[in-house]
Amino acid sequence: MEISIEPWKKLIIHEIIEYKFEDWIKQIAFSTRSSGGGIPTMQWTNGIVFSPANFPTTNSTVNEQLKGTLHWSSVSFAIKEKFEKQIVKENATINLVDVSVNEIFKELSISLKLQSKYTNSQSNTVQ
Repeated sequence: MEISIEPWKKLIIHEIIEYKFEDWIKQIAFSTRSSGGGIPTMQWTNGIVFSPANFPTTNSTVNEQLKGTLHWSSVSFAIKEKFEKQIVKENATINLVDVSVNEIFKELSISLKLQSKYTNSQSNTVQ
């Protein structure tokens, strides 16, 4: 038997949406209260909190994946240098998961930091 491990070759993100961390948390807290449930979970790596949105699984997206290309319709993100497992804000709880072991997410965090409007400004002082 042959086992082949073929890492992804490319990640294409069609839209990047950046928030100030505090603004995003307030928005998530409001949405959670409005929808009446659940504890939202966000991913964190290397100082970035992010949430990807995938395209639906279709023949076209599966064909792309078999060629090694992932397509995300969007990624929402914010700068958050310090990792915390849980954030309680506006009477809502939000979980963060440290996904730093994933190489794709590490590279993604580097790219997003380079794109960030808030990386080197006073706007991200609230961590």
